[in-house]
Amino acid sequence: MEDTHKRMLIIDDDEVYCSVLCDAFTRRGFEVASAQTKEQAIHKAEVFKPHMAVVDLRLEHGSGLQLIRRLKEKDTAISIVMLTGYASIATAVEAVKLGAIQYITKPANADEILAAFAQEKADSDVTPSDKPLSVKRVEWEHMQKILLDCDGNISEAARRLNMHRRTLQRKLAKRPVRH
Repeated sequence: MEDTHKRMLIIDDDEVYCSVLCDAFTRRGFEVASAQTKEQAIHKAEVFKPHMAVVDLRLEHGSGLQLIRRLKEKDTAISIVMLTGYASIATAVEAVKLGAIQYITKPANADEILAAFAQEKADSDVTPSDKPLSVKRVEWEHMQKILLDCDGNISEAARRLNMHRRTLQRKLAKRPVRH
């Protein structure tokens, strides 16, 4: 089956951002479909059969990490870029282990997303940072890892972190601390 157009599925619960990306990729010659929920995404993947997918990490009712696995089960050749406003090392590692080729932070425009798709191979020339992570950033990373281990269950994560559930929710609602 020889396609002249690449099909891209954009999965993000922010309808405005999703619409902007759809328009941008359509102007670049892609056939584009979008979904705002896990259920919509799975249905669209079955019907639309995309070559590429842009998956938001945090969806209103679920995690984009679960979608990576489902999309890869349906088509092992699909290229997936994980997109998030809440970057953490734990979720980046899991996204790649599940089959995403790249993990980039929002706000990302169409050119940055296309560059992520183009960079499928690992870059061994990336230089490690000279500065260690701040204590606040390490705390953020640890909370994200525990939350990931609990499949997004905030009550269970709070129990494991030995903190009140509302305290954890408040900390998670804030933007991640910069490196």
